[in-house]
Formats: sequence, C-alpha cells, structure tokens
Amino acid sequence: MKKYVLICFLLLGFGSIAQQPSKNNKRSTAKGAMFFYWGYNRSAYTKSNLRFIGPGYDFTLKGVQAKDRPSEDFKTYVSLTDFTVPQFNFRIGYNIKKNWAISLGYDHMKYVMKAGPTYSLSGTINPGIDPVTNWSGTYNNEPVVTNSNTFHYENTNGLNYIHADLSNVFKVYQSDKARFALTTLYGFGAGPILSFNDFTFAGQKNVATVSLSGFGVSAHAGLRAEFFRRVYIQTNLAGGFIDQVRVKTRPNDYDSHAKQVFLYSEGNIVIGALFYLNQGDKCGGCPNW
Repeated sequence: MKKYVLICFLLLGFGSIAQQPSKNNKRSTAKGAMFFYWGYNRSAYTKSNLRFIGPGYDFTLKGVQAKDRPSEDFKTYVSLTDFTVPQFNFRIGYNIKKNWAISLGYDHMKYVMKAGPTYSLSGTINPGIDPVTNWSGTYNNEPVVTNSNTFHYENTNGLNYIHADLSNVFKVYQSDKARFALTTLYGFGAGPILSFNDFTFAGQKNVATVSLSGFGVSAHAGLRAEFFRRVYIQTNLAGGFIDQVRVKTRPNDYDSHAKQVFLYSEGNIVIGALFYLNQGDKCGGCPNW
C-alpha cells in the first residue's frame, strides 16, 4: 500500500509540472479534473449481534459493543515506514462531467470488541471445546462478561472498506484569481469489506486472518478548501451499513467464521492534490460562474 501511495504522489507532481495553468481555465468542478487525497479518521459503531461458527460451536453474543483504535504516537502519522498503521483514508477520483465525480477509495478503519460490558450468550458449545472460559452446553440469552485475555474479537489490521463513490462537487466560493476556493461534496458509495481478523477463543489466538468478509453501503458529505487550484484540505463525514457475512477467524480452517451486521459513522480530515485533463481555455479565460 505504501509504494502505491508514493507512486500516486509522484504522478501528481509530474502532472502538475506538465500541465501549467492557462489563464483561469483550470476548474476543480469541471469535467476532466482529477483528485487524490490521503488522511486519517475516527469511527464509531452501533451494537450488533456477533455470531461465531466453527467445529463444535455455533453461538451468538448479542448487544456487542465496539470501538475504534487510533494510534496514540504522533510519529506513526508522519513516519515514512509507519504512516499506514493508523486509521487512514486514501482516494483517487475523476470528474466525469461538470459537478459530478466518480472515485475509488480505501477506508482503513479498526473495529475492536469491548470487554467488560454484559452480553447475552445464545447457542451451543460442545463440552471440552473451551476449557478456558468454561463455556459449555446450550445457552439461551445467558448473561456473560468477556475478558480480552480469554475471549476477544477485533479487526485492527483492518476493517477495510474499499468503495466506489458517486459525488456531487459544487463550488460555493472562489476568491479573486482563484487562489482560494471552497467546494462541497456529497454522494454515496458501495463496495467490499476486506478484514484482517484477530480472534481469541478456546485457548487459541489467531492474528490477522484475511478474508473478503462482506460489503458496505455508505453516504458521505465533505467540505474542501482549495489553494491555488492545486492542493486542498478536506473534512468529511460518512456513515453507512456494513454486513460481514463471513469473517474468517482461523487461518487454516475455512469453516471457522463470524458474521454480523452493524451501522458505522466516520469522520476524517485529509490533504490532497488536484490536476487537470483536457481542460483547455475555450473561452479566452471567461469567468467561471
């Protein structure tokens, strides 16, 4: 992922050098504008019913609470080797017509089940499967309190939402000579969920088990502050629905998996670059109304 991001920065730099502005003809809301951004996020999740299926067990924890996990060390956000460790956002897009853009993005969120709250346990766990927590038998809404040392579930190497978006891009303000502009963006998207799952159960801990675990549908709104038609800072709010139909929990056992449905919200701040394709000055530098 790191090398792809660096390549995009280089391409944007070359594009900016090769395509010098002609009068005032470069417009971020017009057809042919391309954009790229990178930034970091915080996310929140609704309660869910988390079902676990595997050899000798099929049970559900109801009312599971979860949180994100932002990096606490500021160095990880600016390090050339660790900048992909925090919860990040990466996106590249293109204006297919005036005021409308399509884009492809990668939202790296982290989902961590909270230990401590009381959950309801329902389902069946065969005797001898779990000698650590001593869950055994058939349960029907039995109250339990989990301990992260003996039972834990998280997607911290990534609850990764890879989604294509359609956005309306509208300029609300532009200063004289377009040295500064404000642009709004809103729209919707959808795409698959790539999970890197950590799971502790029955005395066994597995880390970063990879699977295409489901899909998401989302909506977003943002405000972009543009400088000299080339760089920008943008804030975004997003939210949606995630259905993880099959999260692989054991790397060597296809039948071991989890499933859940939940809503999420996300806020992020990003920095980006703009460059332009086939935006010639067709009217002698006429105003952009």
